[in-house]
Amino acid sequence: MDERMVKSMRDGVKKIPTPILIAVVVVLVFLFAKPWVEVGPGQRGVVLNFGAVQDNVLGEGLHFRIPVVQEVILLDVRVQKVVTDTIAASSDLQDVTSSIALNYHLIPDKANIVYQTIGISYRERIIDPAILEVVKAVSARYSAEELITKRPQVSEAMRTSLMERLERYNIEVDAFSIVAFSFSKVFTEAIEAKQTAEQLALKAKRDLERVKIEAEQKVTAAKAEAESLRLQRANISPDLIELRKIEANLKAIEKWDGILPQVVGTGGVPLIGLGDMKKK
Repeated sequence: MDERMVKSMRDGVKKIPTPILIAVVVVLVFLFAKPWVEVGPGQRGVVLNFGAVQDNVLGEGLHFRIPVVQEVILLDVRVQKVVTDTIAASSDLQDVTSSIALNYHLIPDKANIVYQTIGISYRERIIDPAILEVVKAVSARYSAEELITKRPQVSEAMRTSLMERLERYNIEVDAFSIVAFSFSKVFTEAIEAKQTAEQLALKAKRDLERVKIEAEQKVTAAKAEAESLRLQRANISPDLIELRKIEANLKAIEKWDGILPQVVGTGGVPLIGLGDMKKK
């Protein structure tokens, strides 16, 4: 750029009115200094005055700050999820590998305290160590078998303990769950064998009960039949016997074909040769 061009630019600037120049300078300074901050959805703004954390926490929206003097740090206060794998020991000294899922969020009004005492690395500094410690402490109260059979109780104990621990750091627990428990291969096989034995024992017990019930039913039926026969014998009398004989004779007469018998058995009147006598 030669001297004539520089001189021409200077002359052009001198021709611009002073108020316009001042306005342009103010706009440039405003844009460069950026004296505002935008706090997005699910965020809170921590205000620093020359690096010192202030008591006020900025909510969502647009806020003005003093350039150079103030700085605003944005923290996420939405629900976040962390999945942590842990290794602990049960009360019977079995190694237990657990997968833990935790939903949590920073208490919005305490975002400035969280930043002041912990910083932005609160997961690495507070949450992960707290999960490991709680899982180990609770797992040590139960046997390996109880960790399986009492899983809801174990999960609730871990959740309560973790909630109390994180509240000290202004972190709130939204949900806690044990995704999975796993044990050594030897222990797993022993549990499976025990369950199989229990199932077989239960089946045998049920079969025994069924046989017992069937036997009791047969005994009851036999007693009922015996009682029926006893009552029948008790009701037999000479009159009843005579009645049965008469009924039998009537049935025999109904079936008679009109031909007289040649011989009547013992106890009756002998009718011998009646047919021959009629011929004579």
